[in-house]
Amino acid sequence: MSYALVLAVGAVAGLVSGIVGTGATVILLPVLVMVFGPREAVPIMAVVALMSNFAKITSWWKAIDWRACAAYAATGIPAAALGARTLLVLPQRTVEIALGLFFLAMVPGRRWLARRHRTIGPWGLAAAGAPIGFLTGIVVSTGPLSVPAFAAYGLVKGAFIATEAAGSLALYVSKAATFHTFGALPGDIVVKGLITGSSVMAGTYAARLVVERLSVTTFQGLLDVVMVVSGLALLWQALA
Repeated sequence: MSYALVLAVGAVAGLVSGIVGTGATVILLPVLVMVFGPREAVPIMAVVALMSNFAKITSWWKAIDWRACAAYAATGIPAAALGARTLLVLPQRTVEIALGLFFLAMVPGRRWLARRHRTIGPWGLAAAGAPIGFLTGIVVSTGPLSVPAFAAYGLVKGAFIATEAAGSLALYVSKAATFHTFGALPGDIVVKGLITGSSVMAGTYAARLVVERLSVTTFQGLLDVVMVVSGLALLWQALA
């Protein structure tokens, strides 16, 4: 029954993540904690993240902007490895408040750039890759951070989903390799991650049918909703 619950929620998480580019961790992690416990949930989610991003990449392979991906990964990969080895020195509440405000600020910020037909460019993605990569090494997921970064680059729909996934995959490989080095990815954890990740991949592949039917305006509206919900959830958790 436990695995049935994980697989069912994983499919829903993959569908949501495949449509808007993020959200799988927010949906799936509480269930993983409930079924496997908090110590196993984080490394399991790292394996799931690898599989989820791989599914997004293969769904939209031809739409990937490899220049954007390379710029982001160039700084993000070493930063993710550093973050995975570093203890979080700032108080958790401070981090949650800062990230929550950042997500909320990115909604008008992205719309301001779009109205003026401006993007952050490859150098902007390279600048974003380092701090996001570092945080990726420390926390479970930074999808809500990478989503506005790639959206500000000017990508939409399939190109956005696949390019963000390719950049994130590079960071998660760096993080997973560090976990493995320190013995945090034993065989049973990998197996649980593969089983869970299979359902997330199925949902992600199904999401392409939805994305192909969305208008650009609707897609960008969904991105705004994700960022607002993520920001408010973090602020609520920090201030509660």
